[in-house]
Amino acid sequence: MDVAFLLSTMGTLIAAVPTTLGLFALSIVFGCMLALVVVWMRVAGGPVLSRFARVYVFVFRGSPLLIQMFLVFYGLGQFAVIRQSPLWPALREPFFCAVLSLALCNAGYSAEIFRAGLKAVSPREIAAGRAIGMSGFLLVRRIIAPIALRHALPAYSTEIVLMVKSTALASLVTVWEVTGVAQRLISHTYRTMEVFLCAAAIYLILNFVLLQAMAYLEYRLSAHRRAPVIATGH
Repeated sequence: MDVAFLLSTMGTLIAAVPTTLGLFALSIVFGCMLALVVVWMRVAGGPVLSRFARVYVFVFRGSPLLIQMFLVFYGLGQFAVIRQSPLWPALREPFFCAVLSLALCNAGYSAEIFRAGLKAVSPREIAAGRAIGMSGFLLVRRIIAPIALRHALPAYSTEIVLMVKSTALASLVTVWEVTGVAQRLISHTYRTMEVFLCAAAIYLILNFVLLQAMAYLEYRLSAHRRAPVIATGH
């Protein structure tokens, strides 16, 4: 085993980690915000908006992310109205197109996860909050959101891991994140095994850290379910 080559490769790939993290963070943030809008449309948006939200979820969950990314990156520029719009300077950038496609896809999956979390909130708990005079915002902040988030976290943590791995597709639209840099290294060195092993190790570390953070958040939100520690004197 060529340790020097592995260390050199790892250093080169680590330099691309900020790009991977940028893709992941922006797609999660925008995807989460869009998912909340889609959930609102499904739950309280009326028949027309609810149907639109259903179609949105079906399209982005039912079609491959790679095709969605190609359509955003290669397809939008074919429309003159988009090339002449103020958004074109951003839409012609590979990084922004990758973030947009990842966020749109993430919103489709996250919306269903969040909706399932909302359905887990007992109507009796909402009624109890209203009975003691909680306003709508306070009811959401103190009762609905914590309970829904606690029930959604296990599935949402899986979606987060999938999004980390999905950033690898951005290399196909010329965004040089970890996988893209790994492919360039392989084209120069022809050492596929060593390079991809280093890339896999980086993804494993990133996902391990994220899963630990999600597990800690779930632990904090479930404090009331743990039996209290009873001190015993001697």
